[in-house]
Amino acid sequence: MKDIITARIYAHALLEMAVEQKENLVEELVALTETVNNSNQLENVLFLDVFTTDEKRAVFNDIAQKSGFSPLLTTSVNFLIEERRIGLLPLITKEAIVMDDHRRGFLRGTIEGAEANIDPQVVEQMKAFIKTKLGREPNLQYVQSMNISAGYRLTVDDLQLDASLDNQLEQFKKSVIRE
Repeated sequence: MKDIITARIYAHALLEMAVEQKENLVEELVALTETVNNSNQLENVLFLDVFTTDEKRAVFNDIAQKSGFSPLLTTSVNFLIEERRIGLLPLITKEAIVMDDHRRGFLRGTIEGAEANIDPQVVEQMKAFIKTKLGREPNLQYVQSMNISAGYRLTVDDLQLDASLDNQLEQFKKSVIRE
């Protein structure tokens, strides 16, 4: 929990500086995350404690230069490396994406279901419901889930609407046990 709060503080500060400097920091954070995720060696260098801060900074600065990252991102990541808080980078990225979405007035969410594809009309109905309920435009992505037999589970921020058969059976089971 402490790490999430710390990551939120860093993300908020970084987004404020990015707005002042007219930088698209979230896009750069996503690009950096993809670069790190595509290279196990880079991930090891940045996140394992067996490498010194100088080694981590040297490797990151080389990546930053080749990728054309802004001075704001480069300085920020170097600060995290120096303070031995680079492990917070994935959480900072996640929090920055959420904060940026809120600032832009829309939400990211996930629809889970058993089918390979979802009817576009169902997606539009869910979007309309979320927009009415939360007052923001949702950006929903469909994911097939083996944990759902039938129906859908919608998750947006900390709101979850579960209209799956599994959930309904669980609720029925609890009501029978109570009586």
